[in-house]
Amino acid sequence: MAGTDYLSAVFSALADPTRRAILAELAERDATVTELTSPLSISMPAVSRHLKVLERAALISRSRSGKWRASHLEAAPLREAADWIERYRRLWDSSLTRLDAHLAAVQAAGRATDRMVDDPREIE
Repeated sequence: MAGTDYLSAVFSALADPTRRAILAELAERDATVTELTSPLSISMPAVSRHLKVLERAALISRSRSGKWRASHLEAAPLREAADWIERYRRLWDSSLTRLDAHLAAVQAAGRATDRMVDDPREIE
């Protein structure tokens, strides 16, 4: 999958709160569909559908041991999404730093103007 399409699949999978809850659970431990269903208020088939979306986005892998099929969090796609977001966080931080500097200059100019108006010599 191409980089952008890959990130689209990851962000699409992360857009759903149920899938984020599943990932949070898998961050603690590997789990079966039954184990993942218990804290959620949805059916096992619905959890299975969410797991398929997460698996297609490569956010989880699934393994079989006997009759049990456990899901495992794959952190690499999350790291790649975080790295993509990080580039924009730096841009936002830079923009906010420039805005802070501009506001400080405007406030300083306003205080200087206030001092001139408040100066009693101005009234004479």
